[in-house]
Amino acid sequence: MVRAFVISALLGFLTLASAAHEVVFETTQGKIVFALKPEIAPKACENFEGLVKKGYYDGIIFHRIIKNFMVQGGDPTGTGSGGQSIYGRAFEDEFKPNVVFDKAGILAMANAGRNTNGSQFFITTVPTPHLNGRHTIFGEVVEGMETLRKLENVVTDRQDRPLESQKILKAYLK
Repeated sequence: MVRAFVISALLGFLTLASAAHEVVFETTQGKIVFALKPEIAPKACENFEGLVKKGYYDGIIFHRIIKNFMVQGGDPTGTGSGGQSIYGRAFEDEFKPNVVFDKAGILAMANAGRNTNGSQFFITTVPTPHLNGRHTIFGEVVEGMETLRKLENVVTDRQDRPLESQKILKAYLK
């Protein structure tokens, strides 16, 4: 009886622990829920959650969308060259050999080279193994793949910018 209670309590704790690291984006196309993975990339998760708590992503556009590849956002200037981490500087990459870009819905840091992570992120829409070891993976889509598909399919210009602004209306912790 006591043993069953302890096991039940532990399972409940593990469920709560994973639920504590979920972020919701309400976008112009619908809602996306991400499960963050601090056991894989603690600094990237801390940064993302910190920016979400500050309202940093609210109103920011998805400035780059490439069909059959990814959707990118997180730059308050909307140019693809802005943004800052909660640390006030770029932070280092966090790679694990068994954590790979093997499916759609992977949430990762966008960067300008090694150890240049800030506020920009991208979400894959297909497996992208060529990115393994080049971008920090820190989460995945757990709800809202249909919203990601809608974003992926908007009309873009030659620079991969949506012709109609696609925004993160609100970002918050679940």
